[in-house]
Amino acid sequence: MKYLFLDSSCGISGDMTVAALLNLGASREKLDAAIAGLGLEGVHIHVENSKSYSIAGLSFAVHVHDHDADHVHSHEEGYVEHHHHHEHGEHCHGASTGSTGSPTLSATLHHHEHRHLSEVYEILDRAANAGAVTPRALETAKKIFRIIAEAEAKAHGVPVEEVHFHEVGAVDSIVDILVVSVLADDLGIENCIVTGLNEGSGFVETQHGQLPIPVPAVAHIAEAAGIALHITETKGEMVTPTGAGIVAALRTQETLPASYKILKSGVGLGKRDFGRANFLRAQIIEDCANDKGGDATSTTTGCTPADCNVFQIEANIDDSTPEELGYAMDKIFEAGARDVHFIPCYMKKNRMGTLLCALADSEHLAAVEKAIFLHTSTVGVRRFPVERTCMARSTFEVETEFGMVRVKKSVLGDIEKIKLEFDDLKACADKAGVPIREIQKAVEKKLH
Repeated sequence: MKYLFLDSSCGISGDMTVAALLNLGASREKLDAAIAGLGLEGVHIHVENSKSYSIAGLSFAVHVHDHDADHVHSHEEGYVEHHHHHEHGEHCHGASTGSTGSPTLSATLHHHEHRHLSEVYEILDRAANAGAVTPRALETAKKIFRIIAEAEAKAHGVPVEEVHFHEVGAVDSIVDILVVSVLADDLGIENCIVTGLNEGSGFVETQHGQLPIPVPAVAHIAEAAGIALHITETKGEMVTPTGAGIVAALRTQETLPASYKILKSGVGLGKRDFGRANFLRAQIIEDCANDKGGDATSTTTGCTPADCNVFQIEANIDDSTPEELGYAMDKIFEAGARDVHFIPCYMKKNRMGTLLCALADSEHLAAVEKAIFLHTSTVGVRRFPVERTCMARSTFEVETEFGMVRVKKSVLGDIEKIKLEFDDLKACADKAGVPIREIQKAVEKKLH
């Protein structure tokens, strides 16, 4: 099985993640299309090969030209990535001027309007409606923003709906978060490993004075997502709220395989100077268990023992609305469930009810059960171990005259199955103005 491994030993931010995924081989064309699809004026990006203390990699920056103030906002050294606001007029974390002399966030943005989370969603939807973003990437981007907004709301004791994002200050985050989602989707790796987050120590200067590191938003994200934090002796903030939100949204597990092959690597450079190399390393790795001839489970089914032996969690529910159950499903998936589905059933007193079924490995079992209790009306769950037989799965891309289509391949012994990614078929069909079956024929022609 292949994984995306984000090695955040030096910390993580939005721009570092974009650069690392680009350097890993994700599509620059899709990046440009996604940014263009946002329809935001005065936005341009800068991507270049560079070095951080002799470590070569890629750097990424978003520049927003403010026509009113006639200056540029970017992620420079000393810029603290906290640009959230709430209804009562207080800045959650205003940035201070760094050694580069960048203007302070508070000084340059006070006169701007603010965007609600719903307005940010509308901007993201605009890119999707323009055909520049797949439904999966759009869902990931909204999930990251929601995670950050919930953390900021908790930090400041306000409802999520009252959390605002500065009009200019939020643009770089919108770009970073959307582009990360698009690039991760482009890589086609469904499983992401982050073993934990190394964070700096000390304090960060904000509009409200000094705040301890990790800042409240990062701490709340780590708490909600169960992300392990390791506080280092490095002075300064190594993990930004955007970086923590990305990890919380993308991570599917926190442990590396016992042995693995590195298939490809990418390095995204950070802009802050900690007196040592500052970079995020992204790797596509493959579990070596799949290569062991003596491991019948791995070679025959494509599953590691941890993949094949999971728990099934069930609950009977007769007093939740369909809307509530739909929201609960999202939250159960976020908690780490492998699968969640609902089955209609009759319960006592001939009431129509719903049988909730979820699959989870032992690592995520407690979190999944907690999500079920939190987001449904049930007061009890059943769980029991189940064994699975899995086909070994991989994803590759096929380029056609209509565009790129991902193909999912599943193998078990002499059985082989091929499935075309429907979101890609739909995107190509919409762009070319032809029926989906024409795209399917083009892909099948390439395959044969």
